[in-house]
Amino acid sequence: MTTPDIAARRALGACAALLVGALTLTACGGNASADAKSDGAKGGQDTAAKTSAAKIVISAKDGSTGASINTTGVQVSGGKLTDVKMTVAGSGQAVDGNLSADGGSWKPKEQLERGTKYEISAIAKDSSGLTAAANSIFTTVDSANSYIGTYTPDNGTTVGVGMPVSFDFDKVITDKKAVQSHITVSSSSGQQVVGHWFGAQRLDFRPQDYWKAGSKVTMKIDLDGVEGANGVYGVQKKTVTFTVGRSQVSTVDANTQTMTVMRDGKLLKSVPVSTGSPEHTTYNGQMVISEKFTQTRMNSQTVGLGGEYDIPDVPHAMRLTTSGTFIHGNYWYSKGNPPFGREGTSHGCVGMADVQGAQGDTTAKWFYDNSLIGDVVIVKNSPDKTVQPDNGLNGWNLSWNEWTAGSAV
Repeated sequence: MTTPDIAARRALGACAALLVGALTLTACGGNASADAKSDGAKGGQDTAAKTSAAKIVISAKDGSTGASINTTGVQVSGGKLTDVKMTVAGSGQAVDGNLSADGGSWKPKEQLERGTKYEISAIAKDSSGLTAAANSIFTTVDSANSYIGTYTPDNGTTVGVGMPVSFDFDKVITDKKAVQSHITVSSSSGQQVVGHWFGAQRLDFRPQDYWKAGSKVTMKIDLDGVEGANGVYGVQKKTVTFTVGRSQVSTVDANTQTMTVMRDGKLLKSVPVSTGSPEHTTYNGQMVISEKFTQTRMNSQTVGLGGEYDIPDVPHAMRLTTSGTFIHGNYWYSKGNPPFGREGTSHGCVGMADVQGAQGDTTAKWFYDNSLIGDVVIVKNSPDKTVQPDNGLNGWNLSWNEWTAGSAV
């Protein structure tokens, strides 16, 4: 993340020190090169001192306060870098870096910290052995003037066919077009992928239909230096890839209290469930599994229901909405009158038979073990409304025309 001065790298002041005979000459110039003359030559005649052909450019200008945490580095033309030192200004803590094989460039090994002052000193030699030097003291862009997008899914993961790419920005984005145009999402399947803004801080990407099973999805994040709001710049520059696994779409019918699990278009299993009670119905619509917990606490006060329940160890829980809808195991049901496959008894979740401790060969454990983050769970025939598309990763509840209308590019 950085300010526009990163985009146009300028040469910094440079010092060239060279030895001619017994005379040492040092000169400093704004383009990392030096010219000097000696008036002590034999016979009293002026002789032009030789100047190194090496020209060093440190990308972060000396005195700048918005340097990139990703692309700051050193380059040289007309020579090779022989020594580069980078430290945290003040403390002197060394910053490790990598010199290219040809000696033409150097960059830090790790991403720099935001809002931190650094110092770089670089020395290079040309083919004649003449040296040039350059120095810069600068400060990287700080958190108040930068934004970060927390994204899902993570690099290298395998997800279900319903998993969108979703960014949550830590600042309000006013130039949505600039930000969206610097994030590209593509699939090996060739499916068109379009972004959609939910408000000013969330941007999701998906194709018209679910991802093709087995496809590879690549997202290129090129937000470093991109102004997302007045004086607020991006700092991320990376490429993320993930794999779409097998296709699994499960449909919960609230009329029959049964869930049908389809794997790659074929019936895998029918599972008895218990959806929401008449007082606490379950949302209809397409919902995507966004989190998985072997056991988790569920407290009714966190979802605005007062003190109706507080269960510390709900087994095999998978989140379907941000507001608190899960599909999970249930061990506290009446053993003499199990509700699964018969009636809705929950506070809006979809429950399956389970045992306390998340152990044993249960229906809930089977479904948990056979589910991926990104798998789709569809609920139909519930008396409730359709889930809002931004309540969880549930943008599939928008038509393609509605989805594309939310794009800024």
